[in-house]
Amino acid sequence: MSFGDPNNPYGQQPQQPPQGANPYGQQQGGQPGYGYPQGQQAPQGVPQQGYGYPQQQYGGDPAGPQTMPGTVSAARVMLWVIAGLQAIGAVIMVIGAVGVSAAKDRAAARDDVQFQQLADYPVGVLYVFAAFAVAWLVFAVVLAVKFGKGGNGLRVTTMVFAIVTAVLGIYPFVVIGLIHTVLAILIAVFVGKESGAQWFKRPRY
Repeated sequence: MSFGDPNNPYGQQPQQPPQGANPYGQQQGGQPGYGYPQGQQAPQGVPQQGYGYPQQQYGGDPAGPQTMPGTVSAARVMLWVIAGLQAIGAVIMVIGAVGVSAAKDRAAARDDVQFQQLADYPVGVLYVFAAFAVAWLVFAVVLAVKFGKGGNGLRVTTMVFAIVTAVLGIYPFVVIGLIHTVLAILIAVFVGKESGAQWFKRPRY
């Protein structure tokens, strides 16, 4: 009696694999679930991993914004405007200090009451203000230049710069500092927004 002859009615018939099974252990019509026995699918709700590396989920663009947001760009322009105003103010203060110092030696100016009130103002203070204006100018220029590559530390520094500038615009430079105050407030708001945070905190490779 031959067990291997399929035409023999008395012989042992070869066993057939279960319906739906695959001799290689894969599910029909799908991929094997990694980490589970062959022939079994992963439980419902458990995502199957892709080939090679686990899938990563990101909220938004993982690389951050590729171009500078409009609000950040506007804040950068305002820094340049503040730098220009500081340059003009420094020049005016220096010219005023030189003019007052030279006029004090003129005999005609000694009889001018209004000029004498101006001459009582220390000339050295005007030079100090001029030096401060130049230093603030340089500070604003450095911040503006670094906006393209600076990180979150630059963002925080810019906000501090803007807040101090706004306060100085209110006192003691009330009249000439009004424009500085408005620009500084806008800079602090634009840089402090979510778009500003995303720009300065974006990954750098």
